Amino acid sequence: MTGKLVTVFGGSGFIGRHVVRHLAARGWRVRLAVRDIEQAGFLRPAGNLGQISAVPTTITSDASVAAAVKGADAVINLVGVLYERGKRTFQALHVDGARRIAAAAKAAGATHLIHVSALGADAASPSKYARSKAAGEAAVHGAFPGATILRPSVVFGSEDRFFNMFGAMAQISPVLPYFTNTVPHAPGGGGSKFQPVYVGDVAEAIVGAVSGEAHAGRTYELSGPKVYDMKEILQIVNRETMRKCQIWGMPYLIAHINAVFLQFLPTPLLTPDQVKLLKLGSVASGRAPGLEAFGITPTPVELIVPTYLKRFRPVQQTKKIRSAGKLPAA
Repeated sequence: MTGKLVTVFGGSGFIGRHVVRHLAARGWRVRLAVRDIEQAGFLRPAGNLGQISAVPTTITSDASVAAAVKGADAVINLVGVLYERGKRTFQALHVDGARRIAAAAKAAGATHLIHVSALGADAASPSKYARSKAAGEAAVHGAFPGATILRPSVVFGSEDRFFNMFGAMAQISPVLPYFTNTVPHAPGGGGSKFQPVYVGDVAEAIVGAVSGEAHAGRTYELSGPKVYDMKEILQIVNRETMRKCQIWGMPYLIAHINAVFLQFLPTPLLTPDQVKLLKLGSVASGRAPGLEAFGITPTPVELIVPTYLKRFRPVQQTKKIRSAGKLPAA
């Protein structure tokens, strides 16, 4: 392979796997910097023989990160966590890790650094997660001034943890709850607002940013074409899973109480910090360019989500749909 080399941190994750496939299709040689190279093995067939490789990397180690970016023309940082566990803290990954990657990329002579942050990153946010994302952006700019910062909203796609989580809930629960500070049936009572963005569009933007000079040193907000409140999102889930769940609005106090206990699960369903983040929602501010700056038309939720939420439909409904599509016997 003679193409340029890009090192991708977090390349085996939800967004990462799409980014890797897009990069390979554009002829990049891709080096995956991951904790477990065995778990990243599924991505090797996404490229030609030898085009995609993986190296074990610990982003808390200067030497490990430096080895991962050695010889790279570009570096992409997709590392992020939604909750803290042990040494995997927001400070260690979102701030210190981001700074370490940026500094190593600069020292290695990489021409491009793409840092994926989050919509709502704010040093003054009540959410520790959002504050750490803002601190990470500042750390990256300090070490690599020409870095491109991308702030996606809630990202959806067939492997997402957003619509799929609610789809799974619809299978087992007669009620889909959401939280609101307003009377549920009053105007504005639909809960926090979100502007979900398709993972394929995010991947295209990342590849666009890493392939040219126009986006260096700039920050972008990546969001979809439509804003939904939580009630509307659950209505989509109900419709596409062909369920008849009751959609109940509840005060945020209940979310806070539940989060105190749910945060201790191996994979927390909700943490107190996530409740703070949930209340803020995730909608583009309009103060930064978006997908249009990359020549991308945002993909609607309604075009993609039905293709994977159908897995949560009742078996009898799926059989009816299949039967309806069959031709009558001769």
